[in-house]
Amino acid sequence: KSAARDLMRAAGVPVTPGSDGPVASVEEALTAAESVGYPVLLKASAGGGGRGIRRCDRPEDLSAAFAEAKAEAQACFGNDEMYLEKLVLRPRHIEFQVLADRYGNVIHLGDRDCSVQRRNQKLIEEAPARCLTPELRERMGAAAVKAAKAVGYENAGTVEFLLDPDREHFYFMEMNTRIQVEHGVTELVTGVDLVRQQLRIASGLALRLRQEDVTLQGHAIECRINAEDPVQGFRPCPGRVDFLHFPGGPGVRVDSMLYNGYAVSPYYDSLVAKIIVHAPTRLEAIRRMRRALEELVIQGYPTTADFCHLILHHPDFIKGQYDTGFLAAHQEELLNWDKEE
Repeated sequence: KSAARDLMRAAGVPVTPGSDGPVASVEEALTAAESVGYPVLLKASAGGGGRGIRRCDRPEDLSAAFAEAKAEAQACFGNDEMYLEKLVLRPRHIEFQVLADRYGNVIHLGDRDCSVQRRNQKLIEEAPARCLTPELRERMGAAAVKAAKAVGYENAGTVEFLLDPDREHFYFMEMNTRIQVEHGVTELVTGVDLVRQQLRIASGLALRLRQEDVTLQGHAIECRINAEDPVQGFRPCPGRVDFLHFPGGPGVRVDSMLYNGYAVSPYYDSLVAKIIVHAPTRLEAIRRMRRALEELVIQGYPTTADFCHLILHHPDFIKGQYDTGFLAAHQEELLNWDKEE
């Protein structure tokens, strides 16, 4: 990721202020942090999924955070290289889906808002992002295409940005060189089968789609259903599925490997299902997702389904007035709603 930041900077894509490449020691991290100003983030260069990241608000915190982040990065990725960047406070996490073939054709398929996160791991995603104006969407999309072209990219991928609260300044964060968990919301608003496009690109075929062919229709929301217990601090809860019923109906899509009797392993990610809905408007999509989560039944272990259902009733989410700090600010409030009911 540190190499990607350097490359984006050279290509003219805006990046958050930070270290010039990896930081090899606490001393180098302190120097970089002093130059950009606190708070800062220490991040694993080979990281992903929110692992190997530590926030530092003052120099005194950096030494311990550096050791913790390096140890976690080594355990998770087999690589403990770290870099440092300025922490953008109260940002929106906006990402753009791109497709690129070996003939230099690169397009984007619109944006996704992935700001509902817990400990840097996404829980709810939606497309398109309500906070973007058409002009800002065009600017960010052009930057995403520029980023993919700068590396000669070939595949489906995602360019991720942080958007300032002023909704004017955005910064390249990272590029995911793979299909993502939340790709389904993009498929529903564009009508493009992203996995099929991946297979075509891998076969050496040129993209048939052009940027002008891409239109966004309606609104899509995805809820990640994890085998975790929100009441117990989101403790992982692997177990056996005693009874399973998935929601259905118009505009509802379920991606899952679950079946009755399936044993969820403790050795892999806790994600067990994705509930995705599509509707003509965002409010209709919210209502459709509420209904879908009410129909979902997974008996045998706790999941995050009820917690997602509570989020969909929070006034700030309904109005689209949320950022990456939303869950940190409202988690206890949401769990107390559950107790009151």
